[in-house]
Parts: sequence; C-alpha cells; structure tokens
Amino acid sequence: MKYSRISPLLFSILFISLILCTEARHHHHTKHKRTHHRASSGISVPPAFPPEPADPPEEGSSPPPDNHSNYNANGVFDVRTFGATGDGLADDTEAFKMAWDTACQSESLVNVIQVPRGLSFVIQSTIFTGPCQGALVLKVDGTLMPPDGPESWPKNNSKHQWLVFYRVNGMSLEGGGLIDGRGEKWWDLPCKPHKGPRGKTLPGPCDSPIAIRFFMSSNLTVQGVRIKNSPQFHFRFDACKSVHIESIYITAPALSPNTDGIHIENTNDVKIYNSVIANGDDCVSIGSGCYNVDIKNITCGPSHGISIGSLGNHNSRACVSDITVRDSVIKMSDNGVRIKTWQGGSGAVSGVTFSNIHMDSVRNPIIIDQFYCLTKDCSNKTSAVLVSDIVYANIKGTYDVRSPPMHFACSDSIPCTNLTLSDIELLPAKGDIVLDPFCWNAYGYLQTLTIPPVSCLLEGTPQSMLDNNIYHC
Repeated sequence: MKYSRISPLLFSILFISLILCTEARHHHHTKHKRTHHRASSGISVPPAFPPEPADPPEEGSSPPPDNHSNYNANGVFDVRTFGATGDGLADDTEAFKMAWDTACQSESLVNVIQVPRGLSFVIQSTIFTGPCQGALVLKVDGTLMPPDGPESWPKNNSKHQWLVFYRVNGMSLEGGGLIDGRGEKWWDLPCKPHKGPRGKTLPGPCDSPIAIRFFMSSNLTVQGVRIKNSPQFHFRFDACKSVHIESIYITAPALSPNTDGIHIENTNDVKIYNSVIANGDDCVSIGSGCYNVDIKNITCGPSHGISIGSLGNHNSRACVSDITVRDSVIKMSDNGVRIKTWQGGSGAVSGVTFSNIHMDSVRNPIIIDQFYCLTKDCSNKTSAVLVSDIVYANIKGTYDVRSPPMHFACSDSIPCTNLTLSDIELLPAKGDIVLDPFCWNAYGYLQTLTIPPVSCLLEGTPQSMLDNNIYHC
C-alpha cells in the first residue's frame, strides 16, 4: 500500500504500534539502567546554566507577530500566529502542530519555526512527522515545557516520550532559549532508586518520558540549545543517520535517575562536539547498531561517564564499531570511559579509541565490564559480546580510591583482545594509596609505561579467538 493512500486513522494506529514496539525492545535498558543506589536526603543541585544573553526582555515583551499571514517571504513561521500564547499555563500543543505542518508543507528551501524569546510554551506529548518539502529549523529562543509531572500528564498520552521527530530529513534544532523537562516530580516516583529506604525501589508506576527523541531521521543538527531536568533521557536518537550535535548544554542533578544526556541506538555518522553535560547517568551512551561516532571536547560530570553499552541483554546480538572519544574532561563521575556488556550476548565492540582525556576524581576512569548485571541471578554464560581493538591513549588525572583506576573484567569464554594502552597517568584524588589495576581474561599490550603500572594484561591472542570468528560483526 502506498503511503499516500493510508488513511489518517490507519497511519496513526500503525505509527503508534511502531513506537510502542520500539519502546518495548529497549524497555529494559531504559528502566533498569544502573543508577546510584545510595541513601540521600535529596537530589543535589546541578551546575548553573551559562549566563543568559544581555538584557533579556521581560515576560511577554516579544514583538507581536505578523497576523496577516502564517509565514513571510523568508519562510519564518512564528508559533503565535497559529494561536500559541506562551504564558506558561495554556496548552500550546495544537498551535505548535499547526506551525509544524504548515512549515513542513512549505516549498521554501528552508523553513523556520520561531519560538520567540521571553515566552514559555507548554506542549503535551507530541509526534512531529516528516518528511517535509524543504529543510526545517525549529528555533527555540523562548522556553518549552511539558505538563508538570505525572499527575498533570494526560492519561491517553504516552509516558515514554515527550517530543518526537519522526522520519524527518534535514532538520535543525537550535536557538538561545531553554527546553525545561520539569523532571523533578518524575524522579520522586516511589519506584525510583534514590527514593526508597537504603536505595531500594518501591512498587508503583515507573514510566518516565524521554524529553527529545529523533526516530528514523537523517541529516540532523542540534546546536546551541540548553536543556535541563528531563524526566528520563534528555536526547535519544533511534535509527538515525548523519547527526551533528554542537555546543549544547545539558544539566540535571547528580542523583536524578536515568537522565542520560545523549543516547544513540542503531545510529551512525554521529558528531558530538564542544558541549557540557552534567546529569544523573551517562553523559553519552552508545547502544547497539552504532558506528562512525566522533565525540570531541566534551565536559562531562557529575555523571556516570561516557559509555558504550549496555550490550547483549537477553542474549541479543550487538555490534558497535568505529567510536572515538577525544579531547574531553570527565569529572566527579562514577565512571570515565566505559564498555559494558551482559553475559550471554553475541556480536562485537571493536575499533574504539579513547584519547586525550582528563579525569578529575573519577571512581572508575577506565573500565570494561563484561559481567554487567542488575539482578542477583548473574550466572556466567558461554557466549559474550567480543570486545576487541580498544585504544586508550593519553588519559591522565585523578581517581576515587574506592575503585582501581583501570578495571578490565572480561568474559571467561570470550576474552577481551588487543587492548592498547599508552601515556596513562592516574593518581589517587586523596591520600597516597595507589591501587593496582584489575584484569580478568584481558589480552593487550603497553606502548609506554603507565602510572600505576599495568602488569595484569595477558600477551598475544588466545587460541580460542583464533579458532572461532563467529562473534565478529
């Protein structure tokens, strides 16, 4: 059946089914990712945002739109011309949908949806659908907000996501405004780990929305935006291609659960540059099916670090390759650069380079964990996701002495191979106790001497890997 012949009702049913199916596949990753499990009297305050532009206008002081038409000759679409009020109280969802549809159908080469400065717009969970006639810019100079917490969330709306961009080719999300996820009431659900006694979760509903999700889209740019306090992931990219993220600022409290800054899944040709991320989970998390990812000049932390994984859950096959993380700072975080896989999976992580990274009081600066597990039943399996061809170069700084500075815990049956270390200098953040690195079934070599010395890596290539190639992707 051709796309143009599907009725609007049938399209909605098919699309919602597709979204729910995708959410079900990744539900375990979303719901059960590792979070802090320590008691706390409250969530710590995150770093402040960068300074606002000089002399911001007062609330409601933006110039009125041109009410004679919904767009001008330059292809600029002000959401107020479609009925948006921007008073921070009224529901402006329909106005934004009308602005999107009009701009999407415009034949101009570039169409700009303008969210004016000085105003706050409340939008419910919404899917903005392409493809569009030309390139589209969502320019957020004001503030975007969802309904305030689970009790205010419409019962018929998805609690898995807030703003979704679906099948869009050639879109830019930019501007000097703010996307406020209003996540505090979601974090306070009894099911969240930091709320229960001694870090234990309590029964009850737990679904929390991703703030911004791009799905099956390409040629995407996210530039200059500020986003804070998402109920769950701040950005998520699923099945996307050619993504450029530049100069963004993400912040959430250190104990806010599952508030990954940027998560990518089945996405390739990704550039994440010159950004600041401080949150309660991974700054950047890279899931299965990702390749050709370049991360540069990121300031990360407090957080759980920059992670590849978790991979291979429920005996699944996972492939990740050609990942570079460079010229970055990770501070006050549970992890630095991490690869984590489940027992029982298959596939491979290969061609990964971590270079020129400064660690500041990081608990696990360098870690491979092929025994990643969140339950008591974590028995060893005979299959695993292969971890191979990993380079660690010029990684220096300090570590939290509760854990060793380097931790290579590899599968009993599928060892890590071809780990390369050079110019590693990691010293205790406090005191003078230097902990030895930990290795388990890890093969690799040192190009230079390291601090602390690494003597636990095995040399060569295990015979089992020479005889068996089924784990390569």
